[in-house]
Amino acid sequence: MISTASRPYIDASVPVLREHGLAITTEFYRSMFAAHPELTRLFNMGNQANGAQQQSLASAVFAYAANIGNAGALGPVVSRIVHKHASVGIRAEHYPIVGHHLLGAIKSILGDAATEPLLKAWEEAYTSLATLLVDAEAKMYADAGVQPGETRPMRVLDVVRESDNVASIRFAPVDGALPPFRAGQYVSVAVDFNDGRRQLRQYSLSDAPGKDSLRISVKREDGDSALPAGEVSTWLHDNVNVDDLLHVTHPFGDFLPDTESDEPVVLLSAGVGITPMIAALNRIAMVNPERRVIFAHAARNAANHPHQRDVAAARARMPHLVVVSFHEEGDGALPGKMDLARLPSWPRTETNVYMCGPLPFMQAQWHALLAAGAPAARLHREVFGPDLLDNLL
Repeated sequence: MISTASRPYIDASVPVLREHGLAITTEFYRSMFAAHPELTRLFNMGNQANGAQQQSLASAVFAYAANIGNAGALGPVVSRIVHKHASVGIRAEHYPIVGHHLLGAIKSILGDAATEPLLKAWEEAYTSLATLLVDAEAKMYADAGVQPGETRPMRVLDVVRESDNVASIRFAPVDGALPPFRAGQYVSVAVDFNDGRRQLRQYSLSDAPGKDSLRISVKREDGDSALPAGEVSTWLHDNVNVDDLLHVTHPFGDFLPDTESDEPVVLLSAGVGITPMIAALNRIAMVNPERRVIFAHAARNAANHPHQRDVAAARARMPHLVVVSFHEEGDGALPGKMDLARLPSWPRTETNVYMCGPLPFMQAQWHALLAAGAPAARLHREVFGPDLLDNLL
C-alpha cells in the first residue's frame, strides 16, 4: 500500500498516463536498453520492434494507477505477472534498474508537470509493487526448486506438423525427472542466435501431465508489411529436428483449467490458443473420460486447424464430449467466427468456461457470455503480452 500523502498524486496521474503513457514507456525502454543492453535477453524484442511491448507497459502502468487501491482487481494480475517473470528469470536486482529508468522517463516526457511530489509518489508506488513482486517471485523460484533464469537441456523426441502453420515439438530432460506441471501452464524456450543474441519465448504445454515427455505447439509467424516475422517461432520451425537439444525453463503459469473434478466444463479457443485447451482435454480424457465437456475451436480453415488428431482421440474415449468447430472459410465446419448462439447450451451460472485465443476473440466471447447470464467468476482467460491487463482497462 502507498501512503495517504502519495495517493492523490497517483490518482491525478490517471488521465496523464492515458495521454502520455506510450511516450513514457517508449522512452523508458530506449534509455534502459541503452544503459543495460544485457536486458534485451529477457524481453521479447519482436514485441519491441512492433510496439506491442511499449503499449503493454503503458497499459500496465495506467491499470496500476487506476486500480492501486483495489487489491481484488490487482491480485490476479500480480499473480500472472509473477509467473511470467519467473518464466524469463527476472531477479530482484532488475527492479531498481527498471524503477530508475521508469521514473526518468516520466520526468523526461512530462517535463515541468513531473513535480517533485509526483515523482516521489510514483517512486513510493513502484517500490511497493516491486517489493510485492520480488517476494512472490522468490517464493515461486524456491517452490519450483530452480534459480532465476535456469534452463534444462531437453532432447527433442518428435516433431509433428499439426496444421499448415503449427508444428508440435515433443521433448524430455536429458538428465533427471520430468518437471511437474498442470494443464494450462507454459515453458520458456531459449534460442541462441548466431550473432550472440539469446531470446526467450513462452509456449503453452500442449499435452497432458502424467506422461513421460513435454510437448509444445509453435505457430510459425511469417510476418507481413505491418508486423515483423516471429524470430523464435521461425527459427524453431526451420531448425529443430529429432535428437536436437532445446534449453527449456521450469513450467509456470496460473491459467489452470479444472481437469480433475466431475463438473461439466466448457473449453473455447481460437488459432494457436488451442494449445492449453488440448492439454486440458487430453488430461480429462486420461482421468475422467465420462465427464461432460464442450470443446469449441475457431480457425480460418481446416488447413489452419491444429491438433485435430488429439481431438479425434479424445472423442473416441469420451462419450459425453461435444466438439464444435468454426471455420471462417467454411470447409466442413460451421462457417464464420465462433458464435455463442450456435454452441450447445449449458447451465450458465454453474459451469466454468475457459478461453484462449487472440484478444478480439476472447473479448467477444467474454461479453457474449456475460450477456447470456454467465457470472464473471465462472469465466477464465489465458492472456499473454500486451493483452494481460485488458480486464482492468
